[in-house]
Amino acid sequence: MKSASARRGTNRISPVFLGIAAVTAVSGWAVWTDFAAAPGVAVFLFVTGAWIVSLCLHEYAHARTALHSGDLSVGAKGYLTLNPLVYSHAVLSIILPVIFVIMGGIGLPGGAVYIERGRIRGRWKHSLISAAGPLTNVLFAVVCTAPFWLDALDGVPDTFRYALGFLALLQVTAAILNFLPVPGLDGYGVIEPWLSYKIRRQVEPFAPFGLLAVFAILWIPSVNGWFFDAVDALLRGLGVTEWDTYWGRRFYEFWEGTPEIPTVTLPR
Repeated sequence: MKSASARRGTNRISPVFLGIAAVTAVSGWAVWTDFAAAPGVAVFLFVTGAWIVSLCLHEYAHARTALHSGDLSVGAKGYLTLNPLVYSHAVLSIILPVIFVIMGGIGLPGGAVYIERGRIRGRWKHSLISAAGPLTNVLFAVVCTAPFWLDALDGVPDTFRYALGFLALLQVTAAILNFLPVPGLDGYGVIEPWLSYKIRRQVEPFAPFGLLAVFAILWIPSVNGWFFDAVDALLRGLGVTEWDTYWGRRFYEFWEGTPEIPTVTLPR
């Protein structure tokens, strides 16, 4: 039986996560105050740091929900510490999602925590565990867009506004894509418990390729255009304009050079 101190250790926030959060906070301050000599680098660090924080929270939500559903092993695996280095597949969990952002401006979390499904009883619990991750992205998107739909951006520096708009886009795309009923993504995990055993066995071999397949399909120009039109429409409903997300991405791509902040009056 574990001691009380051991149990506390499985829930203690990892210094790795705190370090990532600190980088995010400092770079966000640099963007806000225009302290950085190269604002694009500050925007890159701020958005990437915040994106990795959201990935950690996404996986934490899976693990915490699994814990309360009966899988007590998630604590021993370190999943409750928010440390991305303990995930089952670090490449899928952190590296690929960051590459997706850099290459295509797409927020798409990868697979990470391993849940021992055999410990969990009840289809609703299995569905909730899968849904918990993308629901975290939905919550993150609400927080990022709150200053826009609350009309609370007076006095906010333009560069910070654009960075926040781009971060909101990543969270919205992450939520939408992860809810797709594609094997390997959380959307399929939501419906999988309700499928027949035969269908689950037939689909199982395709699960490792679902994430890459979705990313590849999004490179098709017509699909990409349709998808981002839908995302832009949703963001507009939350007060975030295409102007915000466009310039946020331009600043994020600091290797392309620092763009000048447009001096225009945005429609309200």
